[in-house]
Amino acid sequence: MEVNLIFKIAAVGILVTILGQVLKHSGREEHAFLISLAGLIIVMSWILPYIFDLFESMQTFFAL
Repeated sequence: MEVNLIFKIAAVGILVTILGQVLKHSGREEHAFLISLAGLIIVMSWILPYIFDLFESMQTFFAL
């Protein structure tokens, strides 16, 4: 896993947290939820190839 990926995930987390708090305090809780959901989808799209590689390596390791 690359260190840049960890920093990108942390940056998205900080950004989503700040935007979520600002939107919640302004009374737009629906938009805050959508921002959180969008952040989750972005991070999952970055992590999904690594999870797929993990499962492939586990299959080859155990020869399933």
